[in-house]
Amino acid sequence: MAESLHAPPGSRQPQPPLLRWTRQMIYLDHAATSPLRPVAREAMAPFLDVRFGNPSGLYAIGRDAQEALDEARAAVAACLGARPSEIIFTSGATESINTALFGISYALRRAGAGNHVITSAIEHHAGIHAAAFLEELGFEVTVVGCDASGRVSLAEIDRAIRLGTILVNVMLANNEVGTIQPIPELAALLRERTAPGGHRIVLHTDAVQAPAWLPIDVEALGVDALSLSAHKFGGPKGTGILYLRRATPFHPLLLGGGQEMHKRAGTENVAGIAGTAAALQVAAAGTAERSARVLELRNRLRDGILAAIPDVQVNGCQVNCLPNILNVAFGGLESDALVAALDERGVAVSSGSACSSSTWEPSHVLMAMGVPIRRAVGSIRFSLGETTTPAEIDAVLKLLPGAVEAARRQFARART
Repeated sequence: MAESLHAPPGSRQPQPPLLRWTRQMIYLDHAATSPLRPVAREAMAPFLDVRFGNPSGLYAIGRDAQEALDEARAAVAACLGARPSEIIFTSGATESINTALFGISYALRRAGAGNHVITSAIEHHAGIHAAAFLEELGFEVTVVGCDASGRVSLAEIDRAIRLGTILVNVMLANNEVGTIQPIPELAALLRERTAPGGHRIVLHTDAVQAPAWLPIDVEALGVDALSLSAHKFGGPKGTGILYLRRATPFHPLLLGGGQEMHKRAGTENVAGIAGTAAALQVAAAGTAERSARVLELRNRLRDGILAAIPDVQVNGCQVNCLPNILNVAFGGLESDALVAALDERGVAVSSGSACSSSTWEPSHVLMAMGVPIRRAVGSIRFSLGETTTPAEIDAVLKLLPGAVEAARRQFARART
């Protein structure tokens, strides 16, 4: 008979056996998600139990929840160099990105500023699909390309700007190859292109992959809107951040109550927000030292792969990029087979961004970079984290040749 899911208080239920990966897995997919930081778990715990109040409540437990929200908002703002009133909490980066693109574009079009949006070909699918939907809503969208390293062309953006351009959307660091984009330079360009007395072209950046690796200061970046996802830097899944510069034209995507300063209706996820703030504070501290250590491990992995395995090539830049991401094309195989072969050996990696790993198609990022399709379909993303160790890198280098050989044999059989 199955064990009851609702056991009486105090009863002891048999615990499930540990899964294999909890003991042995080497996790190299931190760009997809990261483990919850203990400090975030600790910050969340009270709001999952005794401090369960709704921040909109006027009684003591509601005021307590509102105070926790205010503290978290101030902490996040301090990490980003922003004002607390410029921080909106969301359900994740997808919502933040969609909210920024839809809310800003709609508000500016309604104000008569224009109808033209510029975005890049290497954005996360949250940005790409949002831009496509803007076109369905009647906006004109220009998609700019990148060079072979994955760097977006400022000159192409400059040429694309025209009368009626209202918004530019370019990510801070790419989630598949790690290339860091020239966002401060882009912000300066947009300021120069603003006509005296005319409307300002708004700049949004998806900065999801940056925390823990890059300092994020919205003033130094010069952005008007910036999106983050908590689970990428050790916070909980289901919580995100949207920075929206004061006085930026905006119409909320979610309508209802007056939460989040009337910019995002819905009862706030107090536990998630508390965990997000705690995790971001840790992630924002010591980025230089953390990045230097992980960069050494990434280069160790890269050099070991190139030395041990024939017919491989690194995709994207190796300078001016995130220190934790390595994208490698393995000739003569399909990436899903290599992911599976590594999984069997206790190693977790990705064939691209997590949001696209369930569909078989070449990475749109690699295609935009001009990577030949035969290389793109065999490309793997290794993304290290701050918990990655030299011993894990060495273990992967021992396991990888056998996994590649198995994936290549499978590919060869499929073609005969």
